[in-house]
Amino acid sequence: MAEAFIVEAVRTPVGRRRGGLAAVHPADLGAHALTALMTRSGVDPAAVDDVILGCVDTVGPQAGDIARTAWLAAGLPEEVPGVTVDRQCGSSQQALHFAAQAVLSGTQDLVVAGGVQNMSQVPIGFSARGAGGPLGLTEGPFAGSTGWRARYGDRPVDQFHGAEQIAREWGITREAQEEFALRSHRRAVRAQDEGRFARETAPLGAVTADEGPRRDTTPERMAALAPVLPGGTVTAACSSQISDGAAVLLIANERAVRVHGLTPRARFHHLSVRGEDPIRMLSATVPATAHALRRTGLRMADIDLVEINEAFAPVVLAWLQETGADPERVNVNGGALALGHPLGASGARLMTTLLHELERTGGGYGLQTMCEGGGQANVTVIERL
Repeated sequence: MAEAFIVEAVRTPVGRRRGGLAAVHPADLGAHALTALMTRSGVDPAAVDDVILGCVDTVGPQAGDIARTAWLAAGLPEEVPGVTVDRQCGSSQQALHFAAQAVLSGTQDLVVAGGVQNMSQVPIGFSARGAGGPLGLTEGPFAGSTGWRARYGDRPVDQFHGAEQIAREWGITREAQEEFALRSHRRAVRAQDEGRFARETAPLGAVTADEGPRRDTTPERMAALAPVLPGGTVTAACSSQISDGAAVLLIANERAVRVHGLTPRARFHHLSVRGEDPIRMLSATVPATAHALRRTGLRMADIDLVEINEAFAPVVLAWLQETGADPERVNVNGGALALGHPLGASGARLMTTLLHELERTGGGYGLQTMCEGGGQANVTVIERL
């Protein structure tokens, strides 16, 4: 049976909005990660069949096929093509799926996959503003669609309303959200102090570590924040941070491993993506995970580590309720509430962290999932080798 392997994985530190990476052009941000990947793998860059990068809001400095631009900005061979993928927050996880599917099919042997996003330079939803509003609102990208309006009416379609809907339906209090957010920061700080991110990160200039984790945050500080929506429970503390960063992985099949003398570090065990209610938007991780477990025959107890994107605290808390997963195996080094969420890069960042943490702990199976715009969710299961 054909196999798809992860050979190498590396990321930049994740910068805060207007932080140490804010002035770095997105192409140079991606180029830094790509250069580190090719150097660490030792593979001749000319042997790469394609470069697939996720990116959201591909306008301004992120326009013009940022995957191709970043590869060329890194000084890598012109004959290697690149393509950019947008599945909203899951863009770079989908890039990994496309890369794995390509090498599994045998049509390509060696593919680079990942993502890049500079949210300091291109604010979230910027690409939709020309349509009349920020991304996710019916007066924005859905404006003028009689089919959408007939099916979903004028209900607000944005992440904060989705997070609040999840909190209501699953009975998740503000206090539970803040407790989870505090734990995310504490886990991320611990991971930094123990050097858990050192192997997976390629420092960029003066930025040598993730800028998001807050050592000084307290329950009292979180409790003092106003909800984002009037009468709601979700505050900035319970929402993922706006961030800048890039992450890339080298994906190979058996032929590439043999020809280039590579050492696989993990194999893809399962790839899938599912959709559900686009109004609630952020809860598709629940049915997507159930689907993946059915297809693989695995149980949550078989999964040693989970990386689920912390877009908002209710997203993960609802998923934990539904799956019965052990919280001690989930986001053990913190998540996007502390580490940040550079939209198009987050999927690859999660996978990079998942791979390295499986290696550090000796775990076998790792599962990654994340909610995405349009009510979608990817699930990837890898097995450490």
